[in-house]
Amino acid sequence: MGLHRFKPMPSGRMGILWTVSSVSEAAVVEYGCMGHNLYSGYQLRQGGIYEGKGAPLYTTYIDETDIAMGDTARLPATIKQVIINDAPKVIFLQPSAVPEVVGTDMTAVANELREEFPEVILIPLGHGSFAISQHKGVEEALLTLVGTLPLDGVKTDPTYYNIIGSCADLFNYGADAREMIRMMRGAFNMEPLCVLSSDCSVTDIQNMGKAAINLVIRREGIPAAEKLKKRFGTPYVYGRPYGIASNGEWLRKIGEILSAKPPEAFIAAEEKLVYDMIDGPYRTLRDHRWSYPEEAEIYLGGHIDVVSGILKFATEEMPFNLGAVWCDCPEHAGADIPYYGEKEWIPIVKNKSKGYLMGSGEMLLWAGRNTTLQISNPDIGYRLHPYGAPFVGYRGAVNLVNVWINEYVLRR
Repeated sequence: MGLHRFKPMPSGRMGILWTVSSVSEAAVVEYGCMGHNLYSGYQLRQGGIYEGKGAPLYTTYIDETDIAMGDTARLPATIKQVIINDAPKVIFLQPSAVPEVVGTDMTAVANELREEFPEVILIPLGHGSFAISQHKGVEEALLTLVGTLPLDGVKTDPTYYNIIGSCADLFNYGADAREMIRMMRGAFNMEPLCVLSSDCSVTDIQNMGKAAINLVIRREGIPAAEKLKKRFGTPYVYGRPYGIASNGEWLRKIGEILSAKPPEAFIAAEEKLVYDMIDGPYRTLRDHRWSYPEEAEIYLGGHIDVVSGILKFATEEMPFNLGAVWCDCPEHAGADIPYYGEKEWIPIVKNKSKGYLMGSGEMLLWAGRNTTLQISNPDIGYRLHPYGAPFVGYRGAVNLVNVWINEYVLRR
């Protein structure tokens, strides 16, 4: 690992841990030393996965003797204590870097322990060696969850759907999920069965096969949706609805799959309310672009699906000019939205002080910019509840315009 001024990209291990740690009726046991889990627990609490909401985190506290002798005795002892303390339905076994380096086979260990602990499902997780990126870790964790826990023989219920990809590593994940739930309720009178994985239980995941449709809201969730489609025949829609027009397109696409066209009156009423609310700010921002086009440039950095969605709204429906955009994962980069590490985005942030900068809280704080324009992590504060304003959906469109017009006012 090279030198970094800011937090480096999290590893796949962290992506996996952040994904499974929000699942209730489960526990996470790390086979390793204490440091990583303490750090992980702090990040989860800061992001709203408070104690009692998700899976409690445990560590075996291996020492030098365990490493040198290859002794795994602390693992079953820890599992026994976890079962006594929490009686979880599932225990996720997470390796740290040291066991991975010395060659401990977590799958083999889990297979041996299953006979000793038949009352609980043991699921080994991988990549304690930090060999993959955070985003790949999220993808693998979601795939593991839907590949191991859903039950056979469930009957499809047309009143339910699943959300796949609402994970604690995404900024504003709770508020965004709630807005999509509100829209699905208003358009189709449907309720979420499982919000994977930021607001779900083991029982919810076990029943995922009952859903009539899966809503995949980040590309890391596509393999999981494909798995469920192959096993249960559940269709899925991929996308995050930002802006105004995209919401209607998203709802109509869902309606086509469900053979239940969303009420146009609902869409029209939602759109009218948004247009009425943003009319004045839109005119102000439009006039500002005509007079000062450089000041109307927008700069975006974060998750590829978040960046692309906000960019489309900002440049196609709102009067912003394209500045620089980038994503936070090299595997997601493309010609339109490249991947930038801090070496690439620091000069942009330094040299483009007049535009609208939206990125991580860490970046905005360092640059002395307005932190209400945060759209990605690393975060700089606590997000204890999911009741804030979203960025997706119709209410998200109003919120985005609200932060943009206030940024304009602050710079006058």
